[in-house]
Amino acid sequence: METLVEEAVAEALRDGGNEAIRLYVAACAERMAPLFVGLRAGAAGREADLDFYAESARDLWRADRPIANAAEGVRRLERFPELQPNEEGITDVADTYAFFAALCLRYALLAHGSGNADSAVSCGHAALTAMGMLDQSVAGTGFLAEEQRLQSLSLSGDTSNLWDASVMAGRERFRAVLGRLPR
Repeated sequence: METLVEEAVAEALRDGGNEAIRLYVAACAERMAPLFVGLRAGAAGREADLDFYAESARDLWRADRPIANAAEGVRRLERFPELQPNEEGITDVADTYAFFAALCLRYALLAHGSGNADSAVSCGHAALTAMGMLDQSVAGTGFLAEEQRLQSLSLSGDTSNLWDASVMAGRERFRAVLGRLPR
């Protein structure tokens, strides 16, 4: 499968070690978090899922050590409705972006727990795919380019503003998706 993740980013993940992988996936998941939490807020029976997503995104920032129960977190996430097979496919705007956010978190947890660079690349690919779709749906935006820039930043060594930049990017994405929802 061809990936949208830039080759230099993929190579840096392969060469960077566990902490670099963990920081990268934490930032990707942070940027995607509003698309899950915001789009699923208020959905009946999803409170525990929202809490789990938010707690997992927070825990991913502890890049100095693996999440102790990452494998259990992946199993729990795989039971989310967004990651269940659906013969009809996903056609709803909110469902589409919630799916990509859940998928991104799945790969982030896998990579964080294992230090596997391929899982980290898949995490980044999920975020880039969603942003490419958003760019196609909202004229004049640059979400894909911004995601690529932030993915590179997370591996640059100068990560002092990465969390703030990731939070801000996540908010902008959420606002753009909200603008696409039927009124």
